[in-house]
Amino acid sequence: MSAPVDFGAVRTEFGLASDYPSEAVSEAREAVDAFAGARVDRTDIPLVTIDPPGALDLDQALFLERTPTGFLLRYAIADVGAVVAPDGPLARESLSRGQTFYLPDTTVPLHPEVLSEGSASLLPGQDRPAALWTIECDEQAEPQRFSVQRALVRSRARLDYAGVQADADAGRLHPSIAALPEFGRLRIEAGLARGAIGLRLPAQTVVRDDHNHAPDHWHLIIEPRTAADDWNEQVSLLTGMCAARILLGESGSEPSGQRLGLLRTMPAPPQSAIESIRRTAAALGVDWPAGAPVGRMLAGLDTNSPAALVLMSEATGLLRGASYTVVNGVVPDAVQHSGIGAPYAHVTAPLRRLADRFATEICLARCAGTAVPDWVRDGLAAAADAMRRSDGLAGKLERACLDLTESTVLADRVGASFDAVVVREGNGHRPAEVFVADPPVLAKCVGAPPEGERVRVRLIEADPAKRTVVFEFTAPD
Repeated sequence: MSAPVDFGAVRTEFGLASDYPSEAVSEAREAVDAFAGARVDRTDIPLVTIDPPGALDLDQALFLERTPTGFLLRYAIADVGAVVAPDGPLARESLSRGQTFYLPDTTVPLHPEVLSEGSASLLPGQDRPAALWTIECDEQAEPQRFSVQRALVRSRARLDYAGVQADADAGRLHPSIAALPEFGRLRIEAGLARGAIGLRLPAQTVVRDDHNHAPDHWHLIIEPRTAADDWNEQVSLLTGMCAARILLGESGSEPSGQRLGLLRTMPAPPQSAIESIRRTAAALGVDWPAGAPVGRMLAGLDTNSPAALVLMSEATGLLRGASYTVVNGVVPDAVQHSGIGAPYAHVTAPLRRLADRFATEICLARCAGTAVPDWVRDGLAAAADAMRRSDGLAGKLERACLDLTESTVLADRVGASFDAVVVREGNGHRPAEVFVADPPVLAKCVGAPPEGERVRVRLIEADPAKRTVVFEFTAPD
């Protein structure tokens, strides 16, 4: 089911820049590696990238091997700090943007495409400047030693998640990531042991209706998530955790007493919220052993069950208050990311996110025993502000595009009935929420449907102008 959707109004409403300033584009086009003569040549490492099909802004390339004592991870990150002048028009524009914004029909990039999809991207077969992480892990995939240095690298292949999963299932993984399934599973288990909370809610995605040869039409799908997605995510999470340890002075690779950085933080959820989920689990008949953390309970759910939809929807309330925290000498009280179960820093997506360039520069300096550049130290607060602002905008933008597509696709079906799962019951302050699988829509529902039940609902409102969808539940006679 598809319909013509115009996302231009959403871009206008949220004030997204349509074009990159010409002076910044010129700088990006002429950018050169500021550290070209000081890099270690590691083009011998057979790195590969794993990204969505068609992606060209390739931030990361990895090589992972099993060793007699555990695992050795080489993780190359595009070295954006080497090609963006600290005080130039490109740096100023990226500060105003904060991150790349993704809409169904276009991308509003953090950096000009000539840089992010060209000269700085870790495209296969190209020598590229990178911040190369080396992380040595034990048999349980726990990091024992880690560092980062400026290097010249060359990716051997561009892989995608579905292809990696298919190769894993067939036992023919690329040699550079043959150890990834074992490593990923161990890291996932380590996260659960730390108290990490992972949500596996259906991920709605707006895609072009190419199947029916209607390029101006869009429809909703549930984005497939493979085990390969989860394994690859663990590589990035581990690197961010190692980076946080360097920023907090815990790794031993930086001068004593010097703590500086930009952390991604999230406060621990209130106990009352966890107790509320426990009551919901009991009401739904879900076994939750005493003492087991909420993340482990959620990880054990059948994601196709109504109970999983209900509990994971409610668990979104546990992952609130995410922010960016500047560390400058004194370590704040709150440095943990409760969703990860450890301190964490963004360092693995500098082509798409501003914070990563700043945190990476600090890690590089600490590991090399050199001074942190003044532009990094002086710019941390502004970078944190830009990330907070752009994160809020990105969330609103994604929701607006989903709401517009949902209401447009359903606009001519008002009065029709649908099968749904009630993921959240209503109360005096808000209506219930239901998830309809076909088309995949999460929307309000009036009429007090019972939480956790499969029900029939009737569509009573689908208004693209207001971007609203409302269903109605009518109790059976």
